[in-house]
Amino acid sequence: MPLSKFESMLKTNSVYFFDSTEFEEIIIHYMNVGKMSLAKKALDLGLRQHPDSVALKLAFVEVLLYEDKINRAEELLIELEEIEPLNDQVFLHKASLLSKKDKHIDAILALNQALLYTEDEADVYSMIGMEYLYMEDFDTARLNFAKCLEVEFDDYSALYNVIYCFDMLDQHKEAIDYLLNYIEKDPYSEIAWHQLGRQYFMMDNFSEALSAFDYSILIDEYFIGAYLEKAKTLEELGRFEEAIANYQLTISLDDGTSFAYLRIANCYEQMGVTKQALKYYNITVKEDPLLDKGWLALTNLYVKNKNYQKALYFINKALLIDEDNSIYWMRYAEINLKLNFYEEATKGFQKCLDLEDYTLDIFIALADILQFIGDFDDAIAVLLRAKKLYEDFAEIEYRLAGLLILSQKENEGLALLKAALKIDYDYHHIIKELYPSVYDLEAVRVLIATS
Repeated sequence: MPLSKFESMLKTNSVYFFDSTEFEEIIIHYMNVGKMSLAKKALDLGLRQHPDSVALKLAFVEVLLYEDKINRAEELLIELEEIEPLNDQVFLHKASLLSKKDKHIDAILALNQALLYTEDEADVYSMIGMEYLYMEDFDTARLNFAKCLEVEFDDYSALYNVIYCFDMLDQHKEAIDYLLNYIEKDPYSEIAWHQLGRQYFMMDNFSEALSAFDYSILIDEYFIGAYLEKAKTLEELGRFEEAIANYQLTISLDDGTSFAYLRIANCYEQMGVTKQALKYYNITVKEDPLLDKGWLALTNLYVKNKNYQKALYFINKALLIDEDNSIYWMRYAEINLKLNFYEEATKGFQKCLDLEDYTLDIFIALADILQFIGDFDDAIAVLLRAKKLYEDFAEIEYRLAGLLILSQKENEGLALLKAALKIDYDYHHIIKELYPSVYDLEAVRVLIATS
């Protein structure tokens, strides 16, 4: 009623009277829906009609904080604290301001003051918990979120935060103990059973995870999250048909998600039913064309079936979405190598290095392609770069030895070959495979024979 009255007033260009509480409701509504200009209009009129309203001045502080006018907000809060030193909202707003300035300890002190006067302890404990999260003090954050649950046992947001803190500390066993204790008090909490299942899943205890998700579904048969987690667990147990059935259930309960279609496709692929896998991968990318994982899955399926032209088409789709993903560039390079597109393969592996993916296999693959197309100097440069990161690795030493000998630097090459033979004698077969003309040299054969 106050909102419609206010909007009617704006349309008619009239001025109506509202009490301060009504103005507060109107301002909060507009702020919640992101209509800040209307919130400010209501605030301006409200302060003109109720210039001494502390509640409206606190709303003004919220607007100032939203607009990053920190200094003005701070001045106003100092005034309000002098007027109402026992008002919990003053301290809550003060804490928000201090948090915005990254003064989290000071924010916590303000929140502890708010606790002395508030009637809503759960919210304040939650805010204290968030401040500790900002400081990555997960243990203390967890204790404060747990206090929320002591005040409001069914505060599921607090429960999620407690478990999140356990997760960040890798304390899955402790999380399980906490959840079992919670369930003992409320055995019909589908959220607690769901979270318990997740913890068992992370500990690879899939049978217990499955039981927990089943309990969650028994309590709430429309709980999509529980069906999804159950399906993932069934996948881990190799029960792909059952997993597909559960993913299908989530699609029937709500509009199908690209995640569910992707997992169904993966299940069919694991079962060797390629036609159905292809069907659901195509549905996945149709449902969400920006899901790069869908395009990558199609890429991998075509690689598995040795259809490299189609694989190249789909990996390019993935790269259009995320061009800074070294895994995609590595796949791109590998596919181009299968197609004998050496220049593109070189580009792919080089892009991986540009993205600071310094996996040994990338250095080796790039050096081997450069050597194959006769770019010995570039291949040597790549291997010398790799050598700085991977000291005394046979894969690098043998290749460098071969390339140096091919580049008319026989003494350096033989010295490296001698060192490589000491690192891993059996790996010397790589010289014969990659550099047969080097292997045929008498000096090389003698060195191998006498090492």
